[in-house]
Amino acid sequence: MAEEKKLAALFALRNGQVEIEIERGGFPGGSPEELCRYYDDNGADELMIMDLSEDDAGHDAHIGMIKKIARTVDIPVITGGRVKRVEDVKKYLYAGAKMVYLKASEEESIDILKEVSDRFGKEKIAVWLDREDKISRMEEYASLGAGCFILDMGAAFTCLPEGSGYPMLLLTQMRTAQELKPILSLPGVKGAVLSFGKDDGTDCMALKQQLKKEGLSMNTFESPVSFSKLKQGPDGLVPVIVQDYKTSEVLMMAYMNELAFEATLETGKMHYYSRSRKSQWLKGETSGHFQYVKSLYSDCDNDTLLAKVAQVGAACHTGSRSCFFNNLVKKEYDDTNPLMVFEDVYQVILDRKANPKEGSYTNYLFDKGIDKILKKVGEEATEIVIAAKNPNPEEIVYELSDFLYHAMVLMAEKGVTWEDITKELANR
Repeated sequence: MAEEKKLAALFALRNGQVEIEIERGGFPGGSPEELCRYYDDNGADELMIMDLSEDDAGHDAHIGMIKKIARTVDIPVITGGRVKRVEDVKKYLYAGAKMVYLKASEEESIDILKEVSDRFGKEKIAVWLDREDKISRMEEYASLGAGCFILDMGAAFTCLPEGSGYPMLLLTQMRTAQELKPILSLPGVKGAVLSFGKDDGTDCMALKQQLKKEGLSMNTFESPVSFSKLKQGPDGLVPVIVQDYKTSEVLMMAYMNELAFEATLETGKMHYYSRSRKSQWLKGETSGHFQYVKSLYSDCDNDTLLAKVAQVGAACHTGSRSCFFNNLVKKEYDDTNPLMVFEDVYQVILDRKANPKEGSYTNYLFDKGIDKILKKVGEEATEIVIAAKNPNPEEIVYELSDFLYHAMVLMAEKGVTWEDITKELANR
C-alpha cells in the first residue's frame, strides 16, 4: 500500500500572535490555539509553527504558546525558528513538539545538529533548506543526523533535488490538487506544508479528498463496511449515538441515511437525516456547533452507529452541552470516575493556589515555596520505599496517595498539567 502523503498547515508566531490573521465568515478567530484547532478539525495532518521571536523573552513567550497549541490539537506539531543552543531544541520538544527544525542558513544551528540528533533522536530533528545553495549539502546534513528536510518552494529554490532518497516536506503556496499532485508524487516527498494567508480558510480534508481522486494516498476517513451492509429501518435510516471523544459524555442521538453517512466520511463532519424536515443536514451548518469526526463504530448487530466527535459548543438545540439532561429516575450510587479523580484533585489544588483558604495545608505549601514542596515530594517518595518493604499493601496505597498529592502541588506550582503528562507518556 502506498505511503499516505501529509498536508501540514504553516503558521508564524510574532509578538505572541499569528503573523497573518485569517478573516472569513464563520471562522472561529481569536487566539493562535483556536486557529490551529480549526485546521486540526478540518483535516490538517500536522502543524508547522515558525517562531519569529527576536529576543529570549519573546522566544520564551512563544514556547508557552506552542505548549498551549500542542495541548489543544490532536495532530503533531513541528516547530523551530530560534535555535541557538541545545536547550532551545529541548524547550520546543518539552513544549510538545514532535519535531524541531534547524535552519540551514544559520550555522550556529547546524553546529549543534549532530548533538541534538544524538540526544533526542533523528526522527525529531529536521533541517530547513531555506536557501538554494544549501540543497547540495543534504547528504552532509543527513550524515549529521537530520531525519527530515523542509524545502521552501518559494524563494529558496527553483527546482527539486531528485533521487536524494531523503524524507522531504515541501513548503508551498500551491492550493489545488492539480498543482500539488506532481510535487507530492516525487520520490522522498512525504507531504506539503501549506502557508496560509489572509482571507484563506482552506479545508484540508476537502483538498485531501481531491488529491485522493487524483490517485494519491491520503489520510481520509474510509469505512470497511458500506452503508448498505448496515441494518436499516424501513425508512432506510440508522440511529447514531454521539459521544464526546475525550470524556465519553453522551451528547445526542440522531439518524443517518446513506447520503449522510457518505457525506460524514467525505468531510469529516457529522451529517444526519432529519425525519421531521425529511432532508439531510450538516450539524452546525447554521449554529457553528460542528461535530468533527474522531471515530465511527457499529454495534454487534450492525444496526446502530456510535460516533465519537470533537464537539464545538453545544450539541443540543436548547443550548445545552448534551441533549440528555432531563432526569427521570436516579438511584444514589458512587459515580466516581477513577480516571477523573486525579484531575478533580488537581483542580482543587489550583483553586487553592488562586483563592487561598485560611488553614489550608495546600496553601501552607505554596506559601513556603518550591524548596518546601520539593522537600515534601522527596520525603513522600522515601515513605513509598519504606512502605514497599512491609507486607501490608495498604501502606503502599496510603503513601502513594500522599506522594501523588504532593506531586500535584508541585505540578500546580510549575504549571504542569495531567494532560501534559499523559501526552508525554503516550509518546513514549
